[in-house]
Amino acid sequence: MSATKTANVNARIDLNIKTQAEAILARIGLPRSVAIDAFYRQIIIHGGIPFSLTIPESKLPARDEMSTVEFNQMMTTGLAQAKADDSYDLDEVFRDLES
Repeated sequence: MSATKTANVNARIDLNIKTQAEAILARIGLPRSVAIDAFYRQIIIHGGIPFSLTIPESKLPARDEMSTVEFNQMMTTGLAQAKADDSYDLDEVFRDLES
């Protein structure tokens, strides 16, 4: 029986990103090392990063891309929706995102 050689991977990552990702991994019962190993294997299989590294087109412009009039209109619309209780339950939104 031959021993499998292993290597360490050290990386610095934003604490918030690490915390969020590890919470998800814990929920699905996947150790961090297994997730990293799976990611490396996918890089090998795909011959590169296994997902798109493009910036998605945003439906909402950033504040600095909006005029004051456009920004105020968006905020007025949002306030009216909040006052009318025209919104989605946060837990429901996250359940939809997870499915």
